Amino acid sequence: MKNRALFLIAAILIASCNAPWISAPETTKETATPIIVLISATPQPTLTPSLTFTPAPTDTFAPTFTPTPGAPTAKVNKQAHCRYGPSAAYLHAADLYAGDAGTVRYRAFYSNWLYVQFDKLTYSCWVAPSVVDVTGDVSKLQQLEPDLSRVGSNMYGPPQNVQASRNGDEVTITWDQVKMTSDDDRGYLIEAFVCQGGAYIWWTDDLPEQDLTSYAVTDEAGCAAPSWGRVFTVEKHGFSEPAEIPWPPP
Repeated sequence: MKNRALFLIAAILIASCNAPWISAPETTKETATPIIVLISATPQPTLTPSLTFTPAPTDTFAPTFTPTPGAPTAKVNKQAHCRYGPSAAYLHAADLYAGDAGTVRYRAFYSNWLYVQFDKLTYSCWVAPSVVDVTGDVSKLQQLEPDLSRVGSNMYGPPQNVQASRNGDEVTITWDQVKMTSDDDRGYLIEAFVCQGGAYIWWTDDLPEQDLTSYAVTDEAGCAAPSWGRVFTVEKHGFSEPAEIPWPPP
């Protein structure tokens, strides 16, 4: 992943993209609407902190967290979800309710989501900025890329036989179904960078059931960085290792 991140950083430096950050707000129709973020900033690898283990809700391990004096704080303004990644495509980590408060620890590389240690929780999780009122300057926080391998455990393994085909500007991704129990089944997660309208876009989406094994996304020519993606098996305890998508060039 580090090599991929470094490659993306170099590619983004080449690309000329001056549009502002834009992201879709979290909605109740989370399984149908991908979170789309236009990349206009260059992540700095030296800002990536050491990851702190984020336990699954059933884990009892409580990491030690000492808030930095003057760190931004967040207070929830509506009922919402906290998640294990910085978009609505990732697994639910906790329920949030108006008035819940915590300390903002990091911000995401590719979205405007925030990594928050809520006072009521023994672990940190990601929240959409639209559902919290923030006090303090989050722009000065270090950026964090989630390590999904640290979220619980996954006994099923990554999807197999991952393939991708192109028909003009549409790329269709397919893979073999991963057989899971109905209780464990949380489907699949796709993380990708695609080119749309000359912009290099971070794209995440979830397919909530194990028998949903096909996904189509628009990917055009015109970006200096090549498109790529990966797919994870998702069950209630966590994410599998990723299976890289053999992305067809435009």
